Amino acid sequence: MSVATTAVSGFILIFSLGAIVWFSATQPRLQRFDHPDRALELMVSRTMEAQEGLRAAPLWEQRLNEWTTGSLEAEQAQAIQWYEELVDETEDPLARLRLAVLEGESGRVSDALRSAKGWRTMENPLPLYADLIEAAYGSAPLDLSVEVQLQAVIAELLPAGWFYHALASRLAERAGDAALGATVAHQRALRAENVHCWTRGLTAIEMAWVGAGTFVLLHLGWLGVRRWDAMRIHAPGVPPPWPGRVGAAVLLRGGALGALITLSFLSFTPAEHVSLRALAIPLANLPLMGLASVYLLRPAGLTFRDGFGLALSRAQFARMAVLVAAAMAAGWWGEWVMSRVSDALHLTNHWTEWFDPDLVWAAPSALAVSLLEYVVFAPVFEELVFRGLLYAALRRRLGVAPSAVISAGIFALAHGYGVVGFISVLWSGVLWAWLYERTGSLVPGILAHAANNLLVCA
Repeated sequence: MSVATTAVSGFILIFSLGAIVWFSATQPRLQRFDHPDRALELMVSRTMEAQEGLRAAPLWEQRLNEWTTGSLEAEQAQAIQWYEELVDETEDPLARLRLAVLEGESGRVSDALRSAKGWRTMENPLPLYADLIEAAYGSAPLDLSVEVQLQAVIAELLPAGWFYHALASRLAERAGDAALGATVAHQRALRAENVHCWTRGLTAIEMAWVGAGTFVLLHLGWLGVRRWDAMRIHAPGVPPPWPGRVGAAVLLRGGALGALITLSFLSFTPAEHVSLRALAIPLANLPLMGLASVYLLRPAGLTFRDGFGLALSRAQFARMAVLVAAAMAAGWWGEWVMSRVSDALHLTNHWTEWFDPDLVWAAPSALAVSLLEYVVFAPVFEELVFRGLLYAALRRRLGVAPSAVISAGIFALAHGYGVVGFISVLWSGVLWAWLYERTGSLVPGILAHAANNLLVCA
């Protein structure tokens, strides 16, 4: 365990972390995957359809949705902002058309018509798109025969979805085409109801565990600190029994080797080799786990199960479930507060940070690998590394709060998100460190981490 080797490992690890931060800060967000136009169209369409489906819901459900996720006006404003960015970076004619439709549907008709007027002097197909926008949102009379021709154009131009239905509905209404208007309205309502049913189910699940977890938080808070101490389910927990210097050396060396393995996978593994991609996270963490076993756990007479509290009895499951619910509720309330602060400061979490093409369009094998990575591998190995080793090593010298914030800060930096995403991941890391501190076991944090990632994927 020479100092020189540890120092080189630390340099590699710091360089890797810096590369992630530099990459996330400098690479244009829309270049992070192949078809940002397709991705944004799908995301905005689903969001608008969910909002339309919500209009038919009871008033209390509308208020609950607005309180938890935001209003229709906020969603429209954000979608317009993202489409303005897409137009500026790609100059895609269809993106211009969709932006104008968004502006028209959100009450900014003058902006849509102003854009259409500017398209008249541009190359095809923008003059044709100007005809569509002016016919749909302008004030001049629209002849039925012209409307039929324009309907044929958008049927070929736009796939079935919110943008097509919004434009087709406007054209039919302007021309007095009651039959086509009724057909489009029916199709639009079916899609909106379908999306709303899914979002309603997810919201019900989310509100159920938030309610249960909030009750647990209040109950344990009323009973005081002794009750929290009674929630410990494993010893020794933290601080760990191994020396802090050895723990730091193991983290730096194992982390450096993991970074090099990850770089090799990114550089040399073909994208179509899904089975190899599934091994990336376990293999990248294998050196660190091996070093921890040899230099930390074995000298202390511990196994992984004993050292990190991975083996629990049935009698401990109830306490574990209670703590997981409490941590998840605390996470949700923290996110809710952060969203309100972000709105007040006009900060947004860019959509490219959480849109994953593999969860939307990939083949079943690639989808299965993505879910395995997000819901199994990431929670297990990230909790072992950032809470079981990093947080525990910091606890040899520091208190609970500084150790939790520092370890969670490094954890958040490694994700490469923007400001809002960084704060969100930081808050989650602090909560999972708190779980490890209170219980002495990584299992509650792993389960809370997995449940959080599963809900995000859904």
